Amino acid sequence: MGTGQRFVCWNKQTSSKCASKEETRPAERKDGMGSGRATGLDREALQQKIEALGPWFHNMVLEGVSSAPEHFLGDYPSVKFASFRDAIPDNLTGKTVLDIGCNAGFYSFEMKRRGAARVLGIDADEHYLRQARFAAEVKGVDVEFEHMPVWDIAALQEKFDLVIFMGVFYHLRHPLLALDLIHEHVAKDLLLFQSMQRGSMEITAVDEDYDFNAPAPFDEPGFPRMHFIEQRYSHDETNWWVPNRACVEALLRSAGFAILSQPEPEVYVCRSVPMAVPPDGPHAVYPAGRPGR
Repeated sequence: MGTGQRFVCWNKQTSSKCASKEETRPAERKDGMGSGRATGLDREALQQKIEALGPWFHNMVLEGVSSAPEHFLGDYPSVKFASFRDAIPDNLTGKTVLDIGCNAGFYSFEMKRRGAARVLGIDADEHYLRQARFAAEVKGVDVEFEHMPVWDIAALQEKFDLVIFMGVFYHLRHPLLALDLIHEHVAKDLLLFQSMQRGSMEITAVDEDYDFNAPAPFDEPGFPRMHFIEQRYSHDETNWWVPNRACVEALLRSAGFAILSQPEPEVYVCRSVPMAVPPDGPHAVYPAGRPGR
């Protein structure tokens, strides 16, 4: 999301385990989108239901009714998506999509509109999932939404042609582990990535190695760095890490994602590439003794 506001997909509390899969499968058109209102609600009742499900971070237009008409970012996320919508294939016919931290499902629905054969949105917040499922019902669209934190994606036992990982990275206490898990378990080809960034937009050339006693460019503005937030940033306790641009790009490469384009300052389109197991062992690790396992 890139704003540091309280409307977030992940938080600093331990996320619950994967819940059973829930789907909404109303009648579809050939493009995967529904043929009309599936709820039978009139406009007033629809407005009341939308308000009851609030607050909304995604401004969804449902049968002409906006879910967040007073959004502090305007028509969000449509206004942000406009800057990079052409960076991903317009035709996703036959493709599978995983939307991690799907919120109310804006990007999930857009990928289905582009013809994706299967779209799965996951989120650790049931509040947003209720919104997403209701939006799917109103739109009459076949998109699956499941309660699942990013740490459990191995349980999907499936790789997707496109993985969307936007507005989640900086809300995670262990963000690089999340990228490693995505690469190992769910990313077949493309990754659409976004993270809030702060600090320099410069990128300092970094050598492959530095002698312990030799000068290194650690203090240069363009050296990869992550700023740790112990308390809050932008009044939000769920903001843990804020990387600079050089750090974002280095982290993506380190996790096995080749950067194809940067259509918007915070947005990257990447391709998952094979990685050899490094000398210190696999990057995707699984702590022993996790509660409930």
